[in-house]
Amino acid sequence: MSEQADVEYRDFQRWPRSVEVAFWVALYTLNTVFNGLVAQIDHARTAAWEPWVWESTSALLVLLLIPFVKWVERRWPFRFDTWRHSLPRHLLASVAFSLVHVVGMDGLRKLVYDMVGQHYRLGAWWPNFGYEYLKDIRSYFLIVALICLSRLWLLRQQGEATLLAEPDEGPPVEPVDRPERFLVRKLGKEFLLAASEIEWLQAAGNYVNLHVRGRDYPLRSTMAGIEVRLDPARFLRVHRGYFVNLDYLAEIEPLDTGDARLRLRDGMTIPCSRRYRAALRERYGGQPVAGD
Repeated sequence: MSEQADVEYRDFQRWPRSVEVAFWVALYTLNTVFNGLVAQIDHARTAAWEPWVWESTSALLVLLLIPFVKWVERRWPFRFDTWRHSLPRHLLASVAFSLVHVVGMDGLRKLVYDMVGQHYRLGAWWPNFGYEYLKDIRSYFLIVALICLSRLWLLRQQGEATLLAEPDEGPPVEPVDRPERFLVRKLGKEFLLAASEIEWLQAAGNYVNLHVRGRDYPLRSTMAGIEVRLDPARFLRVHRGYFVNLDYLAEIEPLDTGDARLRLRDGMTIPCSRRYRAALRERYGGQPVAGD
């Protein structure tokens, strides 16, 4: 990664939520302005403020529904290898998206019209919902597409890890069932990441993030799938969503709940549930680590 790209990516990591919110707000603000101007031209006989109420209430409801779309996409990722399984669920979600959108903006419009002493009527429900759904399904899948594109951009910037595959001919140079290294692709380049350098691993949807020196490299795997590939002498599962490299463990802080907090050499803390705490103590032969 170039120095400039590295700086930009680190800046993005500092404010990911703020950047994301700003993007969606800016996108739908511009969309509202454009659609409002077009609606004002198409409905020249209406009051000048009415098209802006129509478009702004629609945009506001879409913005409020974006977290729902993101949740659905996380639950059923829309990727090349999963789209056949995910598509029916997204179609059902798009119907729910449209229902909430139509009912919500209808209520907001009635409220605004009541405030100015006028009456707002959406019209016959079924024909109007069919018309709105045709627009909403387009909006829904546009949001899904933007979410997928942003994920691809992030993976390209930070680097995506994969397990080394067996060669087409001859024996593998190193063990494949328990890899000593991972292949990382970043910005069109590839490099090898030693398994011993991974400080901890965290579940993230359909990925497991490999944390190395302040960076996360997503590996497409489940926690159960990667557990059988990790060296048990070095890595230990300490939580439903975490593995820790014992070489980087500095301190165990017991909690009143029976769980524990693990502090690593770099100061990072990760949770250890009571279910796995006993195994952690046994690993050290019953001898406490600093803080235990």
